[in-house]
Amino acid sequence: MNQATTIPVADLRTAEILDSARRAFAEKGFDGASMQDIARKAGMSVGNFYRYFPSKDAIVEALIAFDIAEMEQDFRVILVDPNPIAALRRTIELRIADGKCDGEGQIWAEITAAALRKPEIGAAACKMEENVVNHLTAVFGIATGVPHAVAMDRWRPQAQFLILLVKACAMQAPNQPNGSDLKQLVMRTIDQTLEEISQSAAKG
Repeated sequence: MNQATTIPVADLRTAEILDSARRAFAEKGFDGASMQDIARKAGMSVGNFYRYFPSKDAIVEALIAFDIAEMEQDFRVILVDPNPIAALRRTIELRIADGKCDGEGQIWAEITAAALRKPEIGAAACKMEENVVNHLTAVFGIATGVPHAVAMDRWRPQAQFLILLVKACAMQAPNQPNGSDLKQLVMRTIDQTLEEISQSAAKG
């Protein structure tokens, strides 16, 4: 069964509009892209577009919510894996080493900048990061056999560090010299962090 038969048409259309918004923001920036630009990318009239999203702030909040939903799916798979740390590493590597975060960096740089100016976007971005921290520490807790509250207290900084590394890697300019070497260095740093967490389980 394909995706089009399992997702409501309205949700598919919203996803298409959000993809158009990503492209418009990536090309012209958050401030540079007008609602007309985004509507044109989506192949819609501006009037019809406003029925879906009344403002650019609403679009960004929806982009963040959409990414949270995708992240939830990834972590559901990771949390039931026999080796959740290894599964987490594979997921991160897909986003970094295989280039799946390429193209996302510019839009996230725009959202990060907008979050500094607009409290609503800032709150949505903070909610997303806290969701990621919560899931990462849940993985750490399962992998080391400690309660989630203990894992959160013990490894919140490591979770935040991993988020910073992935975001920074995504925000690198495309075709940057030695970009592959940089990604390998980021992955080695991530491996070291995950190994330190894994070793804590062996130490008890």
